[in-house]
Amino acid sequence: MNESAIATPGVYVNEISTLPPSIAQVSTAIPAFIGYTEKALDENGQSLTGKPTKIFSLKEYEQFFGKAENETVTVAVTVTTTPVASMSAVANIAAPSEHNMYYSMRLYFDNGGGPCYIVSVGPSSSGAVLDTDLQTGLDNLEAFDEPTIYLFPEGQGIAAANNYYGLIKNAINQCAKLQDRFTLVDVYDQSSSSTSTNITNFRGLGGLTTNDNLNYAAAYYPNLKTNYDFQYLDTATDVTITTDGAAAAPVKLNTLLTSNSAVYYASKNAIRKLSPTLPPCSAVAGIYVTVDATRGVWKAPANVSVNGIYDVTDFVTDAEQATMNIDPGPGKSVNAIRPFNGKGILVWGARTLDGNSSEWRYISVRRFFIMVEESAKKATAQFVFEPNDANTWTKIRAMIENYLTLLWREGALAGSKPEQAFFVKCGLGQTMTAQDILDGRLIVEIGMAAVRPAEFIILRFMHKLQEA
Repeated sequence: MNESAIATPGVYVNEISTLPPSIAQVSTAIPAFIGYTEKALDENGQSLTGKPTKIFSLKEYEQFFGKAENETVTVAVTVTTTPVASMSAVANIAAPSEHNMYYSMRLYFDNGGGPCYIVSVGPSSSGAVLDTDLQTGLDNLEAFDEPTIYLFPEGQGIAAANNYYGLIKNAINQCAKLQDRFTLVDVYDQSSSSTSTNITNFRGLGGLTTNDNLNYAAAYYPNLKTNYDFQYLDTATDVTITTDGAAAAPVKLNTLLTSNSAVYYASKNAIRKLSPTLPPCSAVAGIYVTVDATRGVWKAPANVSVNGIYDVTDFVTDAEQATMNIDPGPGKSVNAIRPFNGKGILVWGARTLDGNSSEWRYISVRRFFIMVEESAKKATAQFVFEPNDANTWTKIRAMIENYLTLLWREGALAGSKPEQAFFVKCGLGQTMTAQDILDGRLIVEIGMAAVRPAEFIILRFMHKLQEA
């Protein structure tokens, strides 16, 4: 209250703030899914193609972007009447659609996913997956501040590995440019029965040929066999019935419900045995969301079970994972997803692609620094055009120190005391020269001792001899 404006006798109160401004922590796990969708229309019927759209549930995805494309399914039913009556049915999908966005969204939400962005690059009925379309979707995301994770569920459908990894390289470079997001990478070619061959191809032959900015991405292997049912139409499904060796002309599945219900239900059961095989990163994105919410971004998103699946496409051994973790050449670490007896199928790796780096080797460290940097940047924006003097420096320093102290108490920073966990410097002679102040620069230096995951637990045993 302006004291000069007081004219009437009475009691007046002036409240004076003595606390420094605070830092509001930014969201750490808001994935952006870039790909093709069945439709892309808002509630008013306006097109959402090319427009990053935030959704909060699978129901919302279905409302705006539809479901999966119907697969072309055939069923072969064998009926034997002599000497013992029997029936067997085998279903087949010759070429499952490469457009797996809907199934990937199911996998994401089943693994704890929350709010996310969808960038529809076109209708899934359009045919081939093109890296140019996905690149357009990536470019459209650059102007949006909230997304923190990029992934391309349909990336393995791109015709050439080089085109896919070129897209990934562009995504990583955009993350490094903006410094507030992270890319999840699916290993493109998993056609070999040899794990080492698939990983070698990823690292070199048609793989990522750059070593720049690799700490802004993490790769996962292998693909996942889901528990989901393919989408199809009874009216478009051909059923061929062979009775005692004589095959009849194919009939549509829907006609059998009334004419031959036993064959109908046998065919339906056979189709249910088919399920989509998906790249792992949609599940991993959901796990990032869950771990960030329950433990914090500084907890490695690993040693966590994957929901919605029953198997993996490749069983990775300890020896194979040793070469995936550490590579003296390209240094591109790949995180394994592995079945463990009695535990289920777990994410068993926590490294960025920059596996040979001492600073940015771990996903949790890279993403923790992204969170702190972005939170501090947004909070200090209020000081733009404030006087570049000791009062402002003290406010900024106190604000950041309070924020880091809270993170230290939560276990995000190493050290038994705050001064061992971090430092904040700001001032003339510390971080700025007189010329910096004349040029309008206010420079803050922040150092943090981030906690690192205990990746290798080493138990040492010694034989203690019996004493008399």
